[in-house]
Amino acid sequence: MDAPMEFLINSDVVVSKRAHRRWPNKLKAQIVAETLMVGATVNAVARRHGMRPNHLSEWRRLARDGKLALPALHEMVPMEEPEFAPLVVRDDEPEVKSALAPKPVTLDIICGDVFVRLDALTSAARIAHLVRALNDKT
Repeated sequence: MDAPMEFLINSDVVVSKRAHRRWPNKLKAQIVAETLMVGATVNAVARRHGMRPNHLSEWRRLARDGKLALPALHEMVPMEEPEFAPLVVRDDEPEVKSALAPKPVTLDIICGDVFVRLDALTSAARIAHLVRALNDKT
């Protein structure tokens, strides 16, 4: 019987004679972190690394369970230079005329044939007075 043989691919993954690969935890964590990037899918990342998606999903489960420490996100994504927008300071306030401007809120009181529309800023005492007066007339 031959002695087990192992060789390295990509200087990190060890492949045995039976084609079983052993992935270092650091590389596993880096591959799992790639799946957490915006727009990444498990299938695409697994394909890029020549592995099965279910194998990568198992590593993701290990990471969720706290058994595989992931690298910090800033180690994975290079930071971009911040962009600044110009600031304009004005003394006058421009008039806002927009379809999105809030419509004035009103309160409608209907009692029989009488219809009263009140501004939303009408005090509760005034509204109660009107309701009592309308109830007295019916």
